[in-house]
Amino acid sequence: MPTTRRESLYFGLIMCFGMVFFMTLYNFYLNDTFGQISFMGGITDFFIGFMVAIILDLYLVGPIAKKIAFRLTANTTNVVYKVLTISTCMVTGMAFFMSIYGLGINYFHNGFYSNSIITEYLSVFSKNFIVALPLQIIIMGPIVRFIFTKYIKNTQTNLVTKH
Repeated sequence: MPTTRRESLYFGLIMCFGMVFFMTLYNFYLNDTFGQISFMGGITDFFIGFMVAIILDLYLVGPIAKKIAFRLTANTTNVVYKVLTISTCMVTGMAFFMSIYGLGINYFHNGFYSNSIITEYLSVFSKNFIVALPLQIIIMGPIVRFIFTKYIKNTQTNLVTKH
């Protein structure tokens, strides 16, 4: 898919936007926040979550997940296996860190309500992972790859060939 640093940035921005948008709505639902948070509060939470996710994607989770995925798929030429492995590694890493972020934000807004932070984290992580993996593989992955190849990759290629 992305072959240059610029293309990777565009791909990551689109993917993070979609994933953070839907996961933010999902977590608002889980925390019963829809009736309690203002529209601007929701936008602010989304924007901050998006910024955290894009930084994680570009500088921590993305590079590590791709290294792991490429090692796991080194002996195959099947592109579907490579895409699924990268997606699974990315979702695992992002769910790990974004669940820490979400739990911290929830504690900030609502205070501590659990006796065990570890148990609470494992609960949040598992709920996020269970939704994020199919969301990434079945919905967002294909949509973002379509948008990327239709509007970004072709635009980049056309700009290079016209000059």
